[in-house]
Amino acid sequence: MDEEQEYRSGFVGIIGRPNVGKSTLLNCLARHKVAITSEKPQTTRNRIRAVVTTQDSQLVFVDTPGFHKPRDALGERLNYMVRSTMSDVDAVVFVLDGAQTIGSGDVFIAGELSKVENPVVAVVNKTDLLSEDKVSSQVEVARHLFPFTEVIPVSSKLGVNTTELVDVLDKFMPPGPMYFSPDTVSDQPERVLIAELVREKALELTRDEVPHSVAVIVEQVAPREGGGLVDVEAVIYVERESQKGIIVGKGGRMVKEIGTRARKDIEPLLGSKIFLDLRVKVEKDWSKNPEFIKRLNYD
Repeated sequence: MDEEQEYRSGFVGIIGRPNVGKSTLLNCLARHKVAITSEKPQTTRNRIRAVVTTQDSQLVFVDTPGFHKPRDALGERLNYMVRSTMSDVDAVVFVLDGAQTIGSGDVFIAGELSKVENPVVAVVNKTDLLSEDKVSSQVEVARHLFPFTEVIPVSSKLGVNTTELVDVLDKFMPPGPMYFSPDTVSDQPERVLIAELVREKALELTRDEVPHSVAVIVEQVAPREGGGLVDVEAVIYVERESQKGIIVGKGGRMVKEIGTRARKDIEPLLGSKIFLDLRVKVEKDWSKNPEFIKRLNYD
């Protein structure tokens, strides 16, 4: 860094409709898996933060749930998080799915952006699925959606133009300190990340059978005496007995497979071998229960 150049740091909110690739973009920017991904809407339920440190700056990216028309207490909570994030950051990244028609859901979010005073950068994502002409036309459509500071075509999956995105956002960050050590990739508590990884595998394996009814609470993370192993206890919550049967599976095979897959992602996170104890419980209609939702630490 130039001796005369001040160090810059700040926060960047990532917003957009469900399933446009916000979490994939976050993981690409962080170069680590800090947010789970799924084709199912409402996969992201809390504000996952990724830290990107360069020689001249440190950006804290905040991934938010997809903006949508809420149907229950969970949906209301998710939309509240998006709105509060937009008002708390130094810049906003609005992610658009370049492989789909930019439509009414995007127009709705653009209307919400009229209340934001900070710079807003549009990302036209999934360019790996598009021809050059289609990329150009989608960028042009985005330019008419809102007076964005910049519109950048990106492939989060392949990492195309993500460095350029960081360079653009750098310019909007105020002078400030390095909030986190250079090797930090996320400020999320271990238990939150573990719970999310377990939920991701449950979503992967149960497909459309329990779309929004899975929640996970990690009850314990404790190194075992003698070292070399960490005991992790977690509970998978569903809303109905029939869903419990799906998650448990015949002879417990499904929950065992969920645990096997989750363990492969959790061990690199903790830097240790783990013993993962998964249980499945029914919490009837938990998504409509604000008190239960508080226990999930969706922040």
